[in-house]
Amino acid sequence: MILLKSRAEIDCIKASGDILSQVHGIVAAAVRPGITTAELDNLAEEFILDHQAKPSFKGYQGFPATLCVSINDEVVHGVPGSYVLEEGDIVSVDCGVFYQGFHSDSAFTHAVGKVSEKVLSLLQATREALDRGIKQVEVGKRIGDIGFAVQQHVEEQGYTVVRDLVGHGIGRSLHEAPQVPNYGRKGSGPKLGNGMVLAIEPMVNLGRPAVTQDRSGCVRTRDGQPSAHFEHTVALWEGKAELLTTYKYVMQHMEK
Repeated sequence: MILLKSRAEIDCIKASGDILSQVHGIVAAAVRPGITTAELDNLAEEFILDHQAKPSFKGYQGFPATLCVSINDEVVHGVPGSYVLEEGDIVSVDCGVFYQGFHSDSAFTHAVGKVSEKVLSLLQATREALDRGIKQVEVGKRIGDIGFAVQQHVEEQGYTVVRDLVGHGIGRSLHEAPQVPNYGRKGSGPKLGNGMVLAIEPMVNLGRPAVTQDRSGCVRTRDGQPSAHFEHTVALWEGKAELLTTYKYVMQHMEK
């Protein structure tokens, strides 16, 4: 069942999303060759706790950390640890915040130092695909319109969308109905209505779409090619999309 939110509930999710967005800014400022993924995780957790919030992911289905930190061919669910970031890596940072009874969820993929042009293009196309999906969030559209917009843009650029993993509804629970695939047919799936809150999250591979999962739960591309991941929490209110997370804090760091 899709749980529609009131204006007050959406405002709570937005407050959670602002803490989360600031976390992404702090992590962006710290991403560099020589830092470990565990150090990034510690920075994120400390900030969240200092703001009277809780990490959504830590303890969720046994996950041991605040951040999912996925490197290069890791798509999602990478566990932070002793890995030291290297020049040329890409690193997907996925985080959730629980605040005032509500979750928010967002991801950003960073380039570590100088990366290849083909990988930079992958990151750009994935972020553009997220924007294309968000533009479909309006009354009268359907979930399939979001997936179609993401898939069309990705495949036009020569990349592939991961089909084994999807976006989702979000609110009092981290994962709620409906599922939000990154592929689909126009006009298919549940109707979008005011009060829906969705985590839209394109996961896009440079190579083939197939993925595999290791013993830690980390999902990797089967062909070992890089993967990118961007995500926003989005509400549908008064007929149009309202972003509840933002990359403005990440961009502030990048502009320095």
